Amino acid sequence: MPPARFLWPAAGLVPIAAAVAFVVARKLRISPEERERRRRQLINGQGRLADGALTDTDGTIIFYTYVVRGVEYSATQDISGLAASLLEDPARMLGPVTLKYLPRNPANSIVICESWSGLRLR
Repeated sequence: MPPARFLWPAAGLVPIAAAVAFVVARKLRISPEERERRRRQLINGQGRLADGALTDTDGTIIFYTYVVRGVEYSATQDISGLAASLLEDPARMLGPVTLKYLPRNPANSIVICESWSGLRLR
């Protein structure tokens, strides 16, 4: 067993290593906006198409419904980062839309992303 005098410096390094790991982990954490962008890209790349209905808009949030395998889903999507792709009058977007959903989780869906839009503009 090593003498106790060698254990004290090692014990002092443990909190320092924990603090460094904490700082590194915080810097590597992705922002909520980036997480949402990645989710939209995943659904765009792997999703299946379905028909739905855009029922309401509230500023930068759209509300829509759709049916997959006999189950009706109601969903919302924050489109604040995609404002350049939209019309100035949100009421013109109401009505039928095409959406994409993940087959393993049909509740995970999108109507619009950076490289695709299911909006049927009138």
